[in-house]
Amino acid sequence: MKYNFITIEGCIGAGKTTLATKLAERFGGKLILEQFEDNPFLPQFYEDPERHAFPVELYFMAERFQHLKRLLSEADMFTSFTVADFLFQKSLIFANENLNENEAKLYRMLFDMINTTLPKPDIVLYLYAPVEKLLANIKRRGRDYEQNITAEYLENIQQAYLSYFKLQTGNRVVLLDIKDLNIADNEADFDKVVALLQQDFTPSLHYV
Repeated sequence: MKYNFITIEGCIGAGKTTLATKLAERFGGKLILEQFEDNPFLPQFYEDPERHAFPVELYFMAERFQHLKRLLSEADMFTSFTVADFLFQKSLIFANENLNENEAKLYRMLFDMINTTLPKPDIVLYLYAPVEKLLANIKRRGRDYEQNITAEYLENIQQAYLSYFKLQTGNRVVLLDIKDLNIADNEADFDKVVALLQQDFTPSLHYV
């Protein structure tokens, strides 16, 4: 693999974990997965977002920090392949969407203190899918607490991601349209992604 540390991102239901897992298996790399199911506030958040948004986002940020800090402490980080299914900055993206103004300010203070201490990926691959496909994927995987997620919420999150990435001109970010790809079940589609990640991308935003 050309890049030592790859992050897979995407909206809810885009297939981040599936792709990250397949890449780690193909190249014998380390796999860092977000343990979203461990978040005790998540089911309550989907039932009452206004009440539970701050604790759910704070828990996610703390958990992501622990995962990446553990990675930073490993001596062979820059000599072996590592793939993660989350970007730490997603904490800020979701917080800006879900928190009220005062909560967002406090959250940003905590985020800024932590962010500078963490390793940055060599490249971020964002899986872009239309909301209809995201909703179908969410329904198919059948997590009860996700079934009330609306198309509007997914669209807002996806646009927040895109707005954030447009400002990241100093980082390698690749936006891949997966509308017609089945990375989970079609090895030819997966091989296309592998080939894409072997390309020499400059530090900027790329659409493919």
